[in-house]
Amino acid sequence: MAEHDLSKRIIAYLDRHLSFPLLTHLVETHLFPAEQVTQAQYELARGTNMFDYAVTLFQQIHPDQQVPPEFEEKKQNAVSTHERLQQEALAVLNVIENPDVAQALRQDKNQNLQFLKDNYNLTLAQITALYNFGQFQYSYGNYSGAADYLYHFRVLSTDADLTTSAHWGKLASDILTGKWDTALEELNTLRDLIDSRSSASILAAAAAATASGASHDKAEPALVQLHSRTWLVHWSLFIHFNHAQGRTLLLETFLAPTYLNTIQTACPWILRYLTAAAILSRKVSSTSSASNPVSSRVRNAIREIVKVIQLEEYQYSDPVTAFLKELYVEFDFEAAQQELKKAEEVVKNDFFLGDFREEFLDNARYLISEAYCRIHQRIDIRDLSLRLNLSPDEGEKWIVNLIRGTRMGADAKIDLEKNMIEINRPALPVYQSVIEKTRGLALRTQALGAAISRSGQNHSQSQQQQPQRDGGETKLEGQQPIVVN
Repeated sequence: MAEHDLSKRIIAYLDRHLSFPLLTHLVETHLFPAEQVTQAQYELARGTNMFDYAVTLFQQIHPDQQVPPEFEEKKQNAVSTHERLQQEALAVLNVIENPDVAQALRQDKNQNLQFLKDNYNLTLAQITALYNFGQFQYSYGNYSGAADYLYHFRVLSTDADLTTSAHWGKLASDILTGKWDTALEELNTLRDLIDSRSSASILAAAAAATASGASHDKAEPALVQLHSRTWLVHWSLFIHFNHAQGRTLLLETFLAPTYLNTIQTACPWILRYLTAAAILSRKVSSTSSASNPVSSRVRNAIREIVKVIQLEEYQYSDPVTAFLKELYVEFDFEAAQQELKKAEEVVKNDFFLGDFREEFLDNARYLISEAYCRIHQRIDIRDLSLRLNLSPDEGEKWIVNLIRGTRMGADAKIDLEKNMIEINRPALPVYQSVIEKTRGLALRTQALGAAISRSGQNHSQSQQQQPQRDGGETKLEGQQPIVVN
């Protein structure tokens, strides 16, 4: 399963600290040699201020060597830097946490800065101390403290670039502390900043370029925005697979034209998570009701994703995406069964999908049953159980529960003596057939009429703009045109 691991691709678009959980997961899965993973952890840790962690990893890699003295020197420098930045930040924090000051602050940041400068001699440069200290706390793993200082800085600062950088830092801190509701709000705010094509998107791409060692100084705005969205897509996976509504929200976001284009252009491997989210949400969308509404984008997610899987197969394919392709494009149930077996292992070893293994299998079996029942009227339960990778007894129980708990119960009956399922689909009424065939006809007719009308107007305007002669006089634009019967 190592060939299907996406950690290397995903880590390229993550912050150092967000990468540590993925590497820790690789240690547990044993997909790669432990010494290689430990070396990767060490290379990441040595670029942070988590010196004790870096020393521990160094000793694991080189048990017979002494720890280089540079670690102790860096640690002492970090302690002195921490004390200095803390004093600068506390000077600002003591002012803004004053109840009188908090009550006097308004929505207008410029007005707030002027108030703080006139009454407390606080300048924008001093307020930046909150950002510096928050960033430093993040560098040595105090994510909760970093989130607090970055939040206060963002409320006061008028520096667009640093404010956006604080958004990224606050998002990472909320992810690493497991505050999923807060992280989702931060994610939505950051997405709005990027989509607005403001300086926020430029800084986001610059931050991405710094982390990856690339340079985007001369990049076009559209390319900068593409890089920003690519990073946001990867960071959002932490939230979408931990928040209670995350899978539905992932479909809503990733299937939007702008982000689907980002995935197809820059990171086609995200199709695994888009596909998995659609499969995990399938039962929910199939049993939606007025009390539990589901958007049309979520209901039709499978159909849209299958199209994308076909288009991007030359760039990326794995057992998860191949399962949908075999089931809905090839209608090859045997191949789909084999791909589902492989997909189970892929999901089990995936950092984001591992906790959804049982739910994924249950929904995937539902998809197979749904497709199989759609094209058959009489189904052998033993045969269907085999296609679901279940024993006959397990398959019978699973199919009975499926029919009882879904809409299939209205059309399907189980004959336990013959061990068969009989599907009785009522004939579609004539008027319903007419509605289905003519659905959208009025809209298309209206659009055609509008197009013909615009074409006639353009033709009339072109005639009016051409000088026309009548008895030696020139008819110019705006005069009554000559009508020829």
